[in-house]
Amino acid sequence: MAKNCRLIIVEGIPGSGKSTASKYAADIAAKSGKKADWTDEGTGDHPADYEFHSFIGQDKLAMFSEDEKAFINACCVQKKNGVVVPLNKVSGGLFEKLLSFKIYDGLDWETEKPVMLEKWAEFTKNAQKDAVYIFNCCLLQNPMCETMMRFGYGEEISKEYIQSILSRMTELAPAVIYLKQNDVRSVIDNIFNERPESWHNDIINYHVNGAYGKAHGLTGKDGYISCLEERQRRELQILESLNCSKLIVEDPHKDWDQAYNAISAFIRGLL
Repeated sequence: MAKNCRLIIVEGIPGSGKSTASKYAADIAAKSGKKADWTDEGTGDHPADYEFHSFIGQDKLAMFSEDEKAFINACCVQKKNGVVVPLNKVSGGLFEKLLSFKIYDGLDWETEKPVMLEKWAEFTKNAQKDAVYIFNCCLLQNPMCETMMRFGYGEEISKEYIQSILSRMTELAPAVIYLKQNDVRSVIDNIFNERPESWHNDIINYHVNGAYGKAHGLTGKDGYISCLEERQRRELQILESLNCSKLIVEDPHKDWDQAYNAISAFIRGLL
């Protein structure tokens, strides 16, 4: 197990307890005397991810009016081959126009991949030396949602991409905690009881209407569960190949005290 870990990522399928476990991991890091920097998913301002941003290549900027380009330039971040625009700073017709360039959901893979790898490299470069970063997912979940679910790529392409991400943050000695679910259907039944119907519909549609879902003729809730079962299988297979410290916690919801004890011991061994 690597010492001097500066990045801990908690992974697992939806409803597995990633938010709770990652927050707990941050508390353990803080109690160990470290400066713990916790980032939940969906914050919109992730240090290593683009959750709600668009990327416009230099060759695409001509599609925008001079006024639109002026607004984009005022709020964007310049990159080598284009600009990244935070969508929460844009509204109206320009917002609708920029949605087609959304980094997740809008870009083709050949454009998206280098943009995301550059973001990970920038995070590593800018990471504070005295801090331990704790993320709720994004090393496995987000890449798998793109490569597997959206584009329908096989496991080897997903693995190569995730390994490329990991290679850009070697100096952080990253570690992964995976919350494995042996009964995916039960987990999904629980979160469907807790979350609104609009969430159910959105999440089902995203999965069954992506390239993977369509290729396998998946529909409805059963199709969504099938997607997650295969995603978890692939993630665990890929995780085994990664050159990093890792902890797999089996069915943490069955005994959270036991899960927390395992997570605590793991983190203390990393720090």
